[in-house]
Amino acid sequence: MGSRLKIVRTDRELECPIIDAHFRDTGADLVLLPEGVSEDELVAATEDADLLLMCYTQITARVFRSAKRLKGVVKYGVGVDAIDFDAAKSAGVPVVNIPEYAEETVAEGAFALMIALARKLVPLQRTMRRDGWAWPESTWLGNDIAGKTVGLVGAGRIGKSMARMAGAGFRARVIGYDPSAGIDELTAAGIEKIDGLHDMLAQSDFVSVHCVLKPETRHLIGDAELRCMKRSAFLINSSRGAIVDERALLLALKENRIAGAGLDVFSQEPLALDGHPLSELFAMDNVLLSPHLTFYTCEAMLRLEEEVLQRCTEILNGEPVLVKSRDVRLTSQQKGVVFEN
Repeated sequence: MGSRLKIVRTDRELECPIIDAHFRDTGADLVLLPEGVSEDELVAATEDADLLLMCYTQITARVFRSAKRLKGVVKYGVGVDAIDFDAAKSAGVPVVNIPEYAEETVAEGAFALMIALARKLVPLQRTMRRDGWAWPESTWLGNDIAGKTVGLVGAGRIGKSMARMAGAGFRARVIGYDPSAGIDELTAAGIEKIDGLHDMLAQSDFVSVHCVLKPETRHLIGDAELRCMKRSAFLINSSRGAIVDERALLLALKENRIAGAGLDVFSQEPLALDGHPLSELFAMDNVLLSPHLTFYTCEAMLRLEEEVLQRCTEILNGEPVLVKSRDVRLTSQQKGVVFEN
């Protein structure tokens, strides 16, 4: 790679030292842009870029129209809802994500949220730090996972990992709602397929969201769905905030219509203690908040950075870039891509 190559990486707050060092060492012009960069700033930075790496930043039609040298877009992560695929196809720019790097990692993170909620670890830890001890009174009665029903909204790679942990690991009954998955596929993963979302929610003691965000899944869990859940049930979301109608969730929590929630993702990120639509969640002992970091482990980040560089090398060498995802937005591409068998 010569010095004339220009690489733009957005969302620089997510540190990627291996990726950054690689491009600097090869003499490329590496431009790092912050989270929240404006469309004008992104257009200006990418109009002469050869490669765009992004995580959460919106990549709009205007970006694709102006970036005449762009050879490809690499999402260093899984979800591709921030990318305008129609514009990418019109511009002939291939898009690829990294779907496998954290399938176990995110499931572990979601499971950690579930255990913490079931055992009331957040308020218990707060009491321990304040008082030094807590006696076994009814306030601290937790819940077993063994023998309970764990419902999965989406049963892709991460959902299947969650199913294995809950079923084989903790002896829970695992049920799942995923219209795109057949009964044989789910049965092989230890998941009992439930055809109706409302039916699945009504049976679940824990509901864990693992589907991708696309137009048909936006607000998939809304007021009507939350009213289907048991009052004793917990909701865990480690996928995308907008899959849940967060205003409806906030109201359900305030009215004690569900037992609690563990949230790693939000429609408007970052959260804020004040002035955010979800600021009231910080005061709730039955809510566990995580800053979109269930994917963030040493092992997962190493896998992510190494595979990102493999995809970048393919694009910059003029080779078809390997698409491993089954997301129809990615598999519908026809130019500059090759699909995993």
